[in-house]
Amino acid sequence: MNYATIKFYDIANGEGVRISLFVSGCTHRCKNCFNQVAWDFAYGEPFTKSVQEKILKELAPDYIAGLSLLGGEPLEPENQKALLPFVREVKRLYPKKTVWCYTGFVLDEKTGELTATCKNIPETKELVSLFDVLVDGPYVEELKDIRLKFRGSSNQRVIDVQKTLQEKKCVLYLT
Repeated sequence: MNYATIKFYDIANGEGVRISLFVSGCTHRCKNCFNQVAWDFAYGEPFTKSVQEKILKELAPDYIAGLSLLGGEPLEPENQKALLPFVREVKRLYPKKTVWCYTGFVLDEKTGELTATCKNIPETKELVSLFDVLVDGPYVEELKDIRLKFRGSSNQRVIDVQKTLQEKKCVLYLT
């Protein structure tokens, strides 16, 4: 997996001061996407062990609330395979820090998988289960609303993943 950029002090992509990892690769091709350069799976730099170790080290301070995964598309199958062991390690080292994920796919709250069945791989359910918040749904230019918190268009949901998986119905983190 490649990544497009890492923001080590980000306040725009989740609550609190966060580290935001923008992965490369996306097949959605949303109209007026804010990060079109990251559509290319080969864009950016390799997500090496040393990059992962740097992120893990930078997550340590108390003022860092957690990690946000964006893209590109974190839940493309190619990216899921690389992100699962990394997110497992984040949760192991920092169980009180939150993990947010932004995806253009839609969560099926009953199964914990993506409604785009071709994008579900053996890693999908476990990776989703490690998220605290999932912002799902494609960006739709015609539904753009700059007043929305943590999302770009009104079709997108900000989901409390843990409550959703427990209740098997969508529980919004923000309404």
